[in-house]
Amino acid sequence: MAADETTDFGYERVALAQKQGRVDAVFHSVARRYDLMNDLMSAGLHRAWKAQLVSMLRPSRSRPHRHLDVAGGTGDVAFRVLDAGGARTDVTVLDINESMLRVGAERAPERFKGRIDFVTGNAESLPLPDATFDAYTIAFGIRNVPRIDLALAEARRVLKPGGRFLCLEFSQVDLPVLDRIYDAYSFHVIPRIGARVAGDAESYRYLVESIRKFPTRGAFAGLIEQAGFRHVTDRPLSGGIVAIHSGWKVS
Repeated sequence: MAADETTDFGYERVALAQKQGRVDAVFHSVARRYDLMNDLMSAGLHRAWKAQLVSMLRPSRSRPHRHLDVAGGTGDVAFRVLDAGGARTDVTVLDINESMLRVGAERAPERFKGRIDFVTGNAESLPLPDATFDAYTIAFGIRNVPRIDLALAEARRVLKPGGRFLCLEFSQVDLPVLDRIYDAYSFHVIPRIGARVAGDAESYRYLVESIRKFPTRGAFAGLIEQAGFRHVTDRPLSGGIVAIHSGWKVS
């Protein structure tokens, strides 16, 4: 890593080596209110988006299914995968932020005992063996990774041949009127909700800015392909507010 290499932190340019620490501080601050804030900010739509993600995944109810959910500390996606799969489905939840992981471990239902693990780790360098998982999901997390190319390469490394990568992330609104309403809501309302509910307007201002700096759907699809995935697609939802990106490890 070059000493003078920089990256985006919202609308700021910061040293690449500093970004992860600043992102960690954001999520330490919001961990306890993270899911509540998602409900308030999206009017509950994040639940439908995550349900669509798991619907595309379709974990087997009869065969073993090993699943990795990255940046999923509070367990929201992991619990859905376990409910959708059978008794032979198990999930590893990996997050770099221990505050988020603690929230997920506390919330994990007793019925999932023995089928879910919470692991501290960096998406850019997963502490997991090659070709281990049948599927990898990351929901609203990849835009916070300093080096997205490394995270995608690691996703491919830990998937088995035939494994699937699925990423749910904010995207670019396609509808001319909705985009203006969405911008006004994002920059003026969400930080105020953050201040009132989580006591932290700045963290939510960063999260809004990070959405605007994330690559377009086409550009992100190109990054997924460059990482070696095949049959790459994207599915915009809710007028393009979010998109589900999919890729397969063919061999």
